[in-house]
Amino acid sequence: QVQLVESGGGLVQPGGSLRLSCVVSGFTFGQYVMSWYRQPPGKERESVATISIGGRTTNYADSVKGRFTVSRDNNRNTLYLQMNSLKPEDTAVYYCQRQGSPLPWGQGTQVTVSS
Repeated sequence: QVQLVESGGGLVQPGGSLRLSCVVSGFTFGQYVMSWYRQPPGKERESVATISIGGRTTNYADSVKGRFTVSRDNNRNTLYLQMNSLKPEDTAVYYCQRQGSPLPWGQGTQVTVSS
């Protein structure tokens, strides 16, 4: 069964950090470009970060450049998003997704940045 399972979210104060994980199953993780998306309350889902198959190439939304780092472990079928210097506007549900042939969205993981 193909699955995307996100975890690691929570409540954090502005300036804090979180590390999100996405464990995938049911397909060959190491053959796909992967991305993180987020959906803020009342807004459309948006792309946050993308990583190449081998992990050497990454791209970020302007709003998170310099603060977020995407990485992957192809041996563990896991995608990561390290989020530092978090801001209230980073509050959203975060999702992972493969590129090229998207899968049904997972449940996501809630990130709330608030004092």
